[in-house]
Amino acid sequence: MQQTFLSILSGIPLPALIIGMDDRMLAMNAGAEALLGGAAKGRHHALSLRQPEIQATIAAAISQGKPGVARHVITGPGPDVVYRVTVTPLAEGLGVLCVFEDLTAEEQMGQMRREFVANVSHELRSPLTALLGFIETLRGAAKDDPVARDRFLAVMEREAGRMNRLIHDLLHLSRVEAEERVRPTQRVNLLDLLRSTVVTLRPLSEAAKVAVTIEGEDTPHVLPGDPDQLVQVFQNLIENAIKYGGAGGAVTIRLSLAQLPKAAALRVDVIDRGEGIDPVHIPRLTERFYRVDGHRSREKGGTGLGLAIVKHIVQRHRGRLAIASAPGQGSSFSVILPLD
Repeated sequence: MQQTFLSILSGIPLPALIIGMDDRMLAMNAGAEALLGGAAKGRHHALSLRQPEIQATIAAAISQGKPGVARHVITGPGPDVVYRVTVTPLAEGLGVLCVFEDLTAEEQMGQMRREFVANVSHELRSPLTALLGFIETLRGAAKDDPVARDRFLAVMEREAGRMNRLIHDLLHLSRVEAEERVRPTQRVNLLDLLRSTVVTLRPLSEAAKVAVTIEGEDTPHVLPGDPDQLVQVFQNLIENAIKYGGAGGAVTIRLSLAQLPKAAALRVDVIDRGEGIDPVHIPRLTERFYRVDGHRSREKGGTGLGLAIVKHIVQRHRGRLAIASAPGQGSSFSVILPLD
């Protein structure tokens, strides 16, 4: 009988096991052995499946012939692993069949969606509240006060611009993610692109009194890429360096040769001499809406999506984004792109 059980279980692509009427595990396929350990075979199910919900579901299936579904959560140093366990009584009192379906990725995706909606709602709530408040004031107390009206309209314009930038970045991030698996086919002169970006940002750098220089111009700089997306990458990084690292008065863009695991590459370092970033923040900088200093970022027009967009564009180009920084030592944002 056990051999029959094994042959049946081996045809199930998910972890599966059979528990006998004596509450012992009679047979397990390879997936179940990897999940619970081969030593669990022949032992009482409660020694391996200790959570009350799944124990109650198995007990109901054995004693009452009642099928059911339960959650089995494996905790550890990393994220929880979540399984949906379908418990089905077998005919003729042979026991119950338990099949484990891994829901971890689905649950994580659901959590990401919930966090994303909460973050977008939070980012939009503040400017919308400000706009509604000023509209109410302009209709009432400030209706006949031209000085107050002009001041409030200026603030309303700024808040509306903030919402517009947020929506623009959200749409851009969505497009980038949709194209992430499509490799670029155009050839791009990265040096010309960087020079053009520096010229575009010159009004910002001059206003901040920051000198922007390019080093390593004799490095090979033609590679496959999407020019519009690469402009977005370097415009974002250079603009951030000017805004947040401009206290040092200089931003350096350095080109050099590098090596990726499977290809020669070109490395572009955007280096500032500002106040730097505590290393505790670095792993999370490319998360959507993550900010080291939220108030300062919003004041400077940041949406919290720029580095997330950069990360996805670099991934589309089969490259790598590296960040190095320490308090008081400035920051270096490095984009490494394959030459072929």
